[in-house]
Amino acid sequence: MSTADTIAAETSVIAQTYAPLPVVLSEGRGVWVRDVEGREYLDALAGYSALNFGHSHPALLAAAEEQLHRLTLTSRAFHNDRLAGFATRLARLCGKERVLPMNTGAEAVETAIKVARKWAYTRRGMPDGRARIIVAEGNFHGRTTTIVGFSSDPAARAGFGPYDGGFDPVPFGDAAALEAAVTPTTTAVLLEPIQGEAGVLLPPHGYLAAVREICNRHGLLLLADEVQSGLGRTGHTFACESEGVVPDVYILGKALGGGVLPVSAVVADHAILGVLGVGEHGSTFGGNPLACAVGEAVVELLEPGDLQEHVRRLEPVLEEGLARLHALGIVRHRVRGLWAGIDLDPRVASGRRLCEELQHHGVLAKDTHGATIRLAPPLVVTEEELVWMMERLEAALMVVRG
Repeated sequence: MSTADTIAAETSVIAQTYAPLPVVLSEGRGVWVRDVEGREYLDALAGYSALNFGHSHPALLAAAEEQLHRLTLTSRAFHNDRLAGFATRLARLCGKERVLPMNTGAEAVETAIKVARKWAYTRRGMPDGRARIIVAEGNFHGRTTTIVGFSSDPAARAGFGPYDGGFDPVPFGDAAALEAAVTPTTTAVLLEPIQGEAGVLLPPHGYLAAVREICNRHGLLLLADEVQSGLGRTGHTFACESEGVVPDVYILGKALGGGVLPVSAVVADHAILGVLGVGEHGSTFGGNPLACAVGEAVVELLEPGDLQEHVRRLEPVLEEGLARLHALGIVRHRVRGLWAGIDLDPRVASGRRLCEELQHHGVLAKDTHGATIRLAPPLVVTEEELVWMMERLEAALMVVRG
């Protein structure tokens, strides 16, 4: 089917909760994808960081294929021979003791919220139903009703209440405001170290360390949502490492499944995850053998640190390339590792318009919040491919500015 026919067929049966670019992809290898009409594009979104290792990574495909022919699902009613290996290696990568496997990032965030509340009641002696969690304005932790209840994005929040409360939003990057929000019933702080959906917003230097110190002083859990920022994207295994911060709880997803299938996890020490007892939380597919096989292969790719070093080496290439384009309508940009947020002068173009033009120039990216686009190519991108991507961005900017 042609691009138009495929989109029309999809639109006729799919609930319209997305507004994709008008491209229909059918194949992918490394940083490159191909559409149904044979055109190739550099994927500069990488599945919102789910494809950190690129499309069809041979080690991940081999792990999945081998496991597909053995055992794919047992549920947690029975043990399987892959879960222990995956959990052991992931816990070691995080420097923690325990892993609670789930499927999606939103599930992992919901799990961390449940754990933090149960920890408050069983470890701190807080009265049941009183625990509160400090969150950051501009956050994006998922789309469940609990999570959108503390979103500051009207598109995500409006029309889905009533909400259960228990969350106290403060400005992202403002440690003083965060500390001022602490009350006797505060149990945890839930943060993205870098706010991805908001436009790759970087907090001021020292912010994460200050939040860690506040949590230590007040006896709070620090829950780090590293679903997008973790597993190599910033040039570190975890974005919190940029300030030497170790959270109490890592929330992981996206790249943990290697772009092959949904895999997420909450990782912490036994003193925290041990608050959950039998029957108090679970998932039919969480920790399934196929997910464990792929997840363990992902951890194996990250363990040597070569990929993270590669990202750190390419960060200046991305930074310098964007800095040169400000004369073409970029008013601000932010870079951390191979992750960039680019704010356009709205008089030049909307983010959507630039992404449409980028598509014509062979690059796929995604807009957010009007005049902002994000660039997040797979971490296996070469310097030559990254330079080519920047050249295509320059050409697209020249077209949209007229």
